[in-house]
Amino acid sequence: MRKTNRFLIVLFIFAALAVLGFAQTNPTGLEIMTNVFERPQPDDMEGSLTMTLKNARGDQRVRTVRQNVARFGEVEKKLLFFSAPADVRDTAFMNWSYDDPSASDDQWIYLPALRQVRRISAERKNDNFMGSDFTYEDLGERHPELDSHRVTGTETIGGRTVYVVESVLAGGTSAYGRTVSWIADGIWIGLRREFYDTAGKHVKTLEIEEYREIDGFWTINRMTMTNAASGHSTTMELSDLRFNTGIAESTFTERTMTRGIR
Repeated sequence: MRKTNRFLIVLFIFAALAVLGFAQTNPTGLEIMTNVFERPQPDDMEGSLTMTLKNARGDQRVRTVRQNVARFGEVEKKLLFFSAPADVRDTAFMNWSYDDPSASDDQWIYLPALRQVRRISAERKNDNFMGSDFTYEDLGERHPELDSHRVTGTETIGGRTVYVVESVLAGGTSAYGRTVSWIADGIWIGLRREFYDTAGKHVKTLEIEEYREIDGFWTINRMTMTNAASGHSTTMELSDLRFNTGIAESTFTERTMTRGIR
């Protein structure tokens, strides 16, 4: 009788733990990618961005950029100003991303030589941005509901559990038929991402080389995109970051793109 009672007590404890939510379950691919998409961010951010373009021989070109990002309701707005070198100075790029998965990003570019702001059409979003290895599509946001996701495995990197998630194009438009992402559990930052075209060919890889927590927000500070065929790469490094400075929504306009931030 004592053994029977002891057995029943053990069963009761395990049942109670499960009801109270102590039983651990692994997140789905969609849950992981949604956590990445919804990772806590400041209301606004400004800072300096250095773009280093390097070919397979090691030759480099360096560009300096001022970046402003802010959220207004369900829209995230981003504005980039190039300050050097001279051939790209005063070029500006603006991106508006929407929480609504059915709404595509709106993008504009200002080329000072033409003295004109041009809207980036859907057909041009696979073009390389300013000669870099990032396309216009890469600079926007893609809602996780537009793809189907599955966890293909887990790894341990830097003492953290990392989920390997395969995402396959399921809706909307994209130059990529499939991506594979390595996502750090808890902080929900993608440490690596491989891009494949719609024919299944590996076209490029994004590596997150530096990230840290700043004012309570996990922030990516350095990343490199490498073209799989040519070996050409582009490194983006953020510095002098400032959060929640009160950037006005009026900053993110075509007029500001042409005259710069004052």
